[in-house]
Amino acid sequence: MPAVKFTTHPEKFFPGVTKGVSVEAGTVAEVVAALDQRFPGLAAYLVDDQGALRRHVNIFVDDDLILDRQKLSDSLTASNRVYIFQALSGG
Repeated sequence: MPAVKFTTHPEKFFPGVTKGVSVEAGTVAEVVAALDQRFPGLAAYLVDDQGALRRHVNIFVDDDLILDRQKLSDSLTASNRVYIFQALSGG
């Protein structure tokens, strides 16, 4: 099962999410769906209404930024580590 790690920011909205989670998933889209099952509302925090990654969210699989930000079809293996980062913006 791929391991998923977050930065600390979503912890205030989704308690427990930053402790690290492992999910059954073969694609990044499946990771988002599995996380949303465990932490309701998390998918809306990460993706838009069409399922595309939000502009200020980046997802890495091991050391590589995912390629498909629209459908999140990048494939995963059980040994992958998925890192989800939210960029902070503003003035």
